[in-house]
Amino acid sequence: MFVELLTPDKKYFEGEATAVKVPGINGEFEMLDRHANIISSLGQGTVRIANKADLTTFNIDGGTIEMLENKLVILAEAVLD
Repeated sequence: MFVELLTPDKKYFEGEATAVKVPGINGEFEMLDRHANIISSLGQGTVRIANKADLTTFNIDGGTIEMLENKLVILAEAVLD
């Protein structure tokens, strides 16, 4: 799947992934390649983006996600250091 992680100020990630785990407001959940279309709110926590070669993590301060036609867009309020 194609993944983008954005804030109002910056694009933090753009690329292919095999799995993405996000901090939902009611707990973590994971999306795999070809996941059903979904829109959801995110809480504060860690976004984990995995592909065959590595794992990339970002700590976010809430936001929303949209999975549509195998493209996942993560709109984070902020990426924390």
